[in-house]
Amino acid sequence: MKRTLLALAAAATLFTACQQQQPAETAANANAPAAEAHEHSEAEEEAEKNASAEGKTTAAGKVYGADVTEEGAQPMSALPVVLGNQDSARVKLVGEATAVCQAKGCWMQLQTADGKKMRVRFKDYAFFVPKDTQGKTVVVDGWAHREEISVADQQHYAKDAGKSDKEVAAITKPEQQLTFMADGVLIKN
Repeated sequence: MKRTLLALAAAATLFTACQQQQPAETAANANAPAAEAHEHSEAEEEAEKNASAEGKTTAAGKVYGADVTEEGAQPMSALPVVLGNQDSARVKLVGEATAVCQAKGCWMQLQTADGKKMRVRFKDYAFFVPKDTQGKTVVVDGWAHREEISVADQQHYAKDAGKSDKEVAAITKPEQQLTFMADGVLIKN
């Protein structure tokens, strides 16, 4: 009995100590936002209720979220060089929106140089883009990430995109993807 209690006390102490330690951050991602699951926390759901799809009109187009200009924007083809071997990098990119969430505009996709899709989400769900953004040239400013997307998240995104039940059910494996967390988006005129 004493051994069991001693073992439980040691385990509890170790567990508490592990919970208090902070993981070391690398210089490459010290300021990068943590990767997020698409499941919404209560805070995200509240932010989503207050999110704005209203853009600010500028000479270059409409801006959503933080102010964004074209200055210094890299073409999507430059992303592999900007990322290099890092898991994430702060970057401003210009490309064509190839898909947009049709439920509320809470994400869009850009095509990478190798023909894959990069999902762009919006920081803190503070803003959305119009659902008719597909086919338009956009400038996104924020963080590019390499991450594994779960089956559940892929299926959720497929439903948001209006895919059939058969297409959604065909998603059965996690997938490595490039993702982007945008502080702001400029939809060019």
